[in-house]
Amino acid sequence: MKRPTRLASAALATAIALTAAGAAIAQDPITIGYSIARTGIYAAAAPSQENPYKLWQTQVNAEGGLELPDGVRRPVEFVSYDDQSNPANTVRIYEKLITQDEVDLLAAPWGTPMHLALAPVLQRFKMPMVGNTAASVQLRNVAPGYIWFPTSAIPDTMGAELAKMMQAEGVQSVALLANELPYSQEFRSFLIPALEEAGIEVMVDESYPPDIKDMTSMLVEVRDAAPDAVVAMTYPSDAFLFAGQAKELGIEAPFVMSLIGPTIDAYRKANGTAVNGVVSSAHWSPEAVDWPKGQAFFDAYVEAFGEEPDALDSALAYMSLEILQQAVAEVGLDPEALREEIASGTFDTINGEVRFDGVQNVVTPTGFVQIQDGKIELVWPEAVKTADYAPKQGW
Repeated sequence: MKRPTRLASAALATAIALTAAGAAIAQDPITIGYSIARTGIYAAAAPSQENPYKLWQTQVNAEGGLELPDGVRRPVEFVSYDDQSNPANTVRIYEKLITQDEVDLLAAPWGTPMHLALAPVLQRFKMPMVGNTAASVQLRNVAPGYIWFPTSAIPDTMGAELAKMMQAEGVQSVALLANELPYSQEFRSFLIPALEEAGIEVMVDESYPPDIKDMTSMLVEVRDAAPDAVVAMTYPSDAFLFAGQAKELGIEAPFVMSLIGPTIDAYRKANGTAVNGVVSSAHWSPEAVDWPKGQAFFDAYVEAFGEEPDALDSALAYMSLEILQQAVAEVGLDPEALREEIASGTFDTINGEVRFDGVQNVVTPTGFVQIQDGKIELVWPEAVKTADYAPKQGW
């Protein structure tokens, strides 16, 4: 056999080296940065957001990585920090992620206060981010916009839809209890005029601090007023408190809503049959026939974590990464190209088609769910519901 010349051997070695180098470059990870409330008042909600991030990462890496426009796939690595439920920490962390860690992409923190604090940072550094666990009329007015919201649970549309739902169920009077955090208060500000327009009397209207430890006095006032409905504009931690004390005090209203918290699997496990009939904010169900990807996400989540995904936050967290993934596949990692693609594209998610007008998803209908026999059912609106609403039969 003819031996290769020294020149040919050198060329072959160079080619092998270049091929190996090219493969190594192709396999460099894509880094995605985020902060999360692992401690502090929002910590109870963190797993419902971070678990979908982990599931998505596992699924993407199992397929070879995140796909770029040229068909090359690169593995995904997360860079994350605990923001301690403090919006000021969120700002500092994302500045660090962008300027020091130099991450390729951003994922969202938990909660409306964090998103509100973060929006100017994204604008200043011109880094796009698909939000998830937040909604705000104030954020909707951000322009030109480096942040978007897949949720349809925007306070103004939610207020109108909840009043419409309550009117359809024959509610004539209501007691309102609202956490003082921005999302709850913004929702309250739109709900009250919607209730008045629907002819529903507001018999109690109380607000309370985020770190409340006892709702007894407010709930006694509610019990004595005996309204047809109780709407508690909760966050996860006070949702548990509200359910426990409403049961203890025998709140008998046939329509009971707890804004955020009841869709977390731990809430149903902690409260058992007592919370059957509780209504909450969410617009996704794995059983909705128009959203075929939903059941696969539900099954994969249960297998990975041994519990059901949160019908609101877990679905939104996963959706935000689905949108980011599809945008990256179209235009790559350039921030401005991504901003344009997210702003103008149409995306296929576990909650169906998503398209943004400004920062808001204009396709997904505003919805409400209800716990029925320990299961989350989508009961409003009629077009997407998986079950009929049923009045709450005590605790």
